[in-house]
Amino acid sequence: MTDVHGTVEPGFESVRKVFAGIVADEARDGGAQLAVHHRGRLVVDLWGGDGVDGDSLLGLYSSSKGAMALVAALLVQDGVLDLDREVASWWPEFAAEGKEEITLRQLLAHRSGVIGTDGGFTLDELADDRAIAARLAGQRPFWEPDTGHGYHALVIGALVGEVVLRATGRTARELFEERVRAPYALDYYLGLPEELEPRFRTALPMLPTPAQQALLAENPIAPDSLLAVAFDLHADPPLDIVAYANARAVRAEAPLSGGGIGTARGLSRMYAAIAGELDGRPPLLTSDTLAEFARIHSRGTDLVTGEENAFGLGFVPLATRHPSLSAAAIGHSGAPGSQSFADPATGLAYSYTRRRFGFMSGPGAPENDRLVPAVVEAAAKAV
Repeated sequence: MTDVHGTVEPGFESVRKVFAGIVADEARDGGAQLAVHHRGRLVVDLWGGDGVDGDSLLGLYSSSKGAMALVAALLVQDGVLDLDREVASWWPEFAAEGKEEITLRQLLAHRSGVIGTDGGFTLDELADDRAIAARLAGQRPFWEPDTGHGYHALVIGALVGEVVLRATGRTARELFEERVRAPYALDYYLGLPEELEPRFRTALPMLPTPAQQALLAENPIAPDSLLAVAFDLHADPPLDIVAYANARAVRAEAPLSGGGIGTARGLSRMYAAIAGELDGRPPLLTSDTLAEFARIHSRGTDLVTGEENAFGLGFVPLATRHPSLSAAAIGHSGAPGSQSFADPATGLAYSYTRRRFGFMSGPGAPENDRLVPAVVEAAAKAV
């Protein structure tokens, strides 16, 4: 059996047992980390498996959408951004091809239809949100805006980030660093400093599981599908999603749609700052702001993935995926199968990360279905 390392506070021993079983099952697929905060305390800090320790920095892909949504929520809370204002009022070039009435709310709810470009992007472009935004400004939507929703997998960060830049003169990365990462000393980065690169390389490169490789070989994605457009699989060459996080340009430039690098401990701490008081500071978001961003804005069949899902504003309402959570729970998954969230109703913050991919675009690896209820049950019994 693969060894599990780290600590749990009294009352959370059952979580360690569940995690140990998962790591043993998944050992052939690489290592994993699990961190949980409860009422501002780190109560679970575990890791195990191939190529990972508690300090290994991992490519956490769409976890960065949660960081992006947090920056947007703070700016809405400050009165700097208006959710119902047209994007083109900040960014005039975006009005091309019938996009003049798309609002910031529609962007954040994955309702704009601007999921990619007709010709696709290069990897260098996908590492640079300004390059993505410049291409998207003149792009037609792939469906009539606000008539449905579909996962804006590789572009939502560039779209929202351009609005932030036009409205404030600052990048979302800069604002995240100043208002969130640095004050809370998060081991989670939008833009990995060069000096921290050895901690990424210490964990073996991000790799697909054999199961994922077999699944994609048996079920090729049609290059003219919305799924192909959203994941840049219609480009020449198609995007290699695994190579994405392994590219230094992506780690350095940190595209907001998928460039987050960090540990489970760091990402759980970010959500702990949303879930309640942390280090003597009040929650980052007021109850009103949190309620608006957690409220379901899109629900039903996703036009891109074909799956039934739901979106709030930037964040995913996690109770739709994990019924043991409250309606206030918000977070985001990442392509390797990671899942992270805050549940302010219970004071929980959670982050599960893994080095290898379970699949490409799902809502977090299935082991979260075992871990999340175990964490919720242990927290409910904690004094």
